[in-house]
Amino acid sequence: MADEAVCVGPAPTNKSYLNTDAIMEAIRKTGAQAVHPGYGFLSENKEFARRLAAEGVTFIGPDTHAIQAMGDKIESKLIAKDAKVNTIPGFDGVVKDVDEAVRIAREIGYPVMIKASAGGGGKGMRIACNDEETREGFRFSSQEAASSFGDDRLLIEKFIDNPRHIEIQVLADKHGNALWLNERECSIQRRNQKVVEEAPSTFLDPETRRAMGEQAVSLAKAVQYSSAGTVEFLVDSARNFFFLEMNTRLQVEHPITECITGLDLVQEMIRVAKGYSLRHKQADIPINGWAIESRVYAEDPYKSFGLPSIGRLSQYQEPLGLPAVRVDSGIQEGSEISIYYDPMISKLVTYGSTRAEALQRMEEALDNYVIRGVTHNIPLLREIIVHPLFVKGDISTKFLTDVYPDGFKGHQLTDSERRELLATTACVFVAAQLRSQKFEGNLRVSTAQQVQKRWELSLKLDKGIHAVTVLRSGSTYTVELDEKRLDVTSEWNLASALLPVTINGTQRTMQCLSRDASGDMSLQYLGTVFKVRVLSRLAAELSRHMPEKVPEDTSSILRSPMPGTVVTVSVKPGDAVAEGQEICVIEAMKMQNSMTAAKAAKVKSVHCKAGETVGEGDVLVELE
Repeated sequence: MADEAVCVGPAPTNKSYLNTDAIMEAIRKTGAQAVHPGYGFLSENKEFARRLAAEGVTFIGPDTHAIQAMGDKIESKLIAKDAKVNTIPGFDGVVKDVDEAVRIAREIGYPVMIKASAGGGGKGMRIACNDEETREGFRFSSQEAASSFGDDRLLIEKFIDNPRHIEIQVLADKHGNALWLNERECSIQRRNQKVVEEAPSTFLDPETRRAMGEQAVSLAKAVQYSSAGTVEFLVDSARNFFFLEMNTRLQVEHPITECITGLDLVQEMIRVAKGYSLRHKQADIPINGWAIESRVYAEDPYKSFGLPSIGRLSQYQEPLGLPAVRVDSGIQEGSEISIYYDPMISKLVTYGSTRAEALQRMEEALDNYVIRGVTHNIPLLREIIVHPLFVKGDISTKFLTDVYPDGFKGHQLTDSERRELLATTACVFVAAQLRSQKFEGNLRVSTAQQVQKRWELSLKLDKGIHAVTVLRSGSTYTVELDEKRLDVTSEWNLASALLPVTINGTQRTMQCLSRDASGDMSLQYLGTVFKVRVLSRLAAELSRHMPEKVPEDTSSILRSPMPGTVVTVSVKPGDAVAEGQEICVIEAMKMQNSMTAAKAAKVKSVHCKAGETVGEGDVLVELE
């Protein structure tokens, strides 16, 4: 955490982190001589850089002309063409209105990408495959662009289907020297925002890497760029590459470049801002080993691969005890995750001498990462890095939708994995029972019968019911289920957030998130949380006579899938709506989401209005 913190205003970004006057006052108050703008907010704002210069404060980043030239996607594309950089076919101008957007999209040919001219980070971007999607995309992209960047100008270009997103890190000084620091593969994305990155890419050969690097440096020199920036490309299956945009700021994923090159990019930025020349030549830049970055988000991965989650981090433990693991975060146990900012909790980075080693360490790091109090995307991250296509390097920006066409459902257990989970759950149940019988190491009742060593249990997982027998010998349990025997060993420290176990010689790290007196347990296993009910055989027999709760009919109720702010409400009581018709729009963490009717019906009541804040699960509209 920072040595000193200065409040720059209330939570809404336009009143704090995007409020230049408030930031300047904080600079004067602290006597800061230089400002590193970080990843977002004012990091690519030329007016902020100008005001710093006027106050005699150094901006740790490029000069204003480079920010302006590369910050405008329309201007940057024209400059890239002049610098002999490969560019995507499209309309080289600002789209004035929705009708012009449709006309331009037709001329380019569908599919097209609509995106904010001043944008970045996946915000203000929509893919359109027809006129209707172009109209909708124009509306949402312009609104998101205005909200995130204060600039609603849009451009349209050809959408390259099934591409890879590969970017080149550049480093340049104020003396005309510029280097390319190899590439980062950023193809695993949802809603045009990166989820998993790695360096180097499995796809590039040395010739393509060099060509991309040289074009990136050519572009940097064309705008007299001086700092650590990134030139992003789309790469097709034949290794043809096309300029996407240049981020003049430091990228979120820069740590993986630091891992494979040995350079400290923030230190290099400070040196460049001070006026020093680069210390390295292009021939000095290595590729040593492999690095993977997983973006850990406060998101529900089961909803559109990640809708925001808010709350307080009731328990938080980073896996820093493992080798070659780096965690960049700005939170700690007790921190609040709110609706006002990006939902990223941290950047989890692992490094290895080979890609396989880096991936193995990422698996272990994700299993040992403790996050309680908010929903997070670790289940999705872990599934991505072990998926055969990802392990093979056979990926594109459509990876998630191709691999999970019906949405992410969590880890699908094999028979052996199901037995491991059930056996461990049964052992946790037994260990908890034994612990409850003791106080300070002694039996609570001295005349109690000898400690039990055999348990006949019934476990329910999903719709399956399994008969399980547990035999205890010291800290080792022998579990019999499905005509198999499993030996499960652990220290059985149920107060710990982590539960390391050895199952028939295989080491696993699980987490017991909850357990109650009714036998319900939630265990995180292989990244996914599974709910298991554990009962004695007698209790299981009696439970069959308990009435089951009838699930709620949700087709007539539209609930908010996430916390956020209502942007617009398109209906009123008495209106007839068609299936799929937009009911309202919810904005959460700078992203706008259209809420639609699940069926054709009549609006019975509306429970929200524009400008209101809603929570996850709140009723928005009732239908009849």
